[in-house]
Amino acid sequence: MTFATAVEAAIQMQPASYQAGTVTAKSWIIYDTRFSGKRPGVIIAPEWWGVTDYTKKRGEMLAKLGYIALVADLYGDGKTTEDADEAGKLAAPLKDGDRAELRARMAAALDALKKNPLVETDKIAAIGYCFGGTAALELARAGADLTGLVSFHGGLDVGSAPAPSSINPKILIETGGADPMVPPDQVNAFEDEMRAAHANWQVNIYSDAQHAFTNPAADSHHIPGIAYNKQADERSWQSMKNFFLEIFNY
Repeated sequence: MTFATAVEAAIQMQPASYQAGTVTAKSWIIYDTRFSGKRPGVIIAPEWWGVTDYTKKRGEMLAKLGYIALVADLYGDGKTTEDADEAGKLAAPLKDGDRAELRARMAAALDALKKNPLVETDKIAAIGYCFGGTAALELARAGADLTGLVSFHGGLDVGSAPAPSSINPKILIETGGADPMVPPDQVNAFEDEMRAAHANWQVNIYSDAQHAFTNPAADSHHIPGIAYNKQADERSWQSMKNFFLEIFNY
């Protein structure tokens, strides 16, 4: 057996179903059996496409670093789509409407991860991509007990909910300098929100990076303003690893 084969064999991906707000989430727990004992956990909130192979791949990457990953199903029943119009219809009630339901679904993912016997319950972070970045932020805005949070090209607006007076977890924002969906005025407003909430935050802006810059399949959707950027992808992932080393000491 080659080393690569051994590593792949060590990765375990198990279904995790639980009630999440008004839906039954069909999420996934991913971990690496080469690591022993309890270790930090990371919730992964997916793009508006739902829980795709891309999101699960990110879970595998985190597992290989020693973390317990929970890839969160935010739509319920494992719904996914490759159609942008359908994705918009699935995400809009959560992102553009009252975000209480989005917070409830993320809170349920957090509770599910905490119940895993391999997870250090005082060392949990949430990360999210695009729509999932917004979802992760809503968990922090709701006052969840998180150690840290990372948003990759996620929407930064506060939506219809009032801005929080305080935010507990450390926050890392990875955003594209050429992202038309997260323009500079939205980034500036977010920074003002973080200052007012006395948060511990950092924003990294990647030059020439458009929306969804971490997903190699981004260009296949042929949506203006959406494109993969290898350099920004690799730099932002390394930035996340450094951030986790800081907050978890792991």
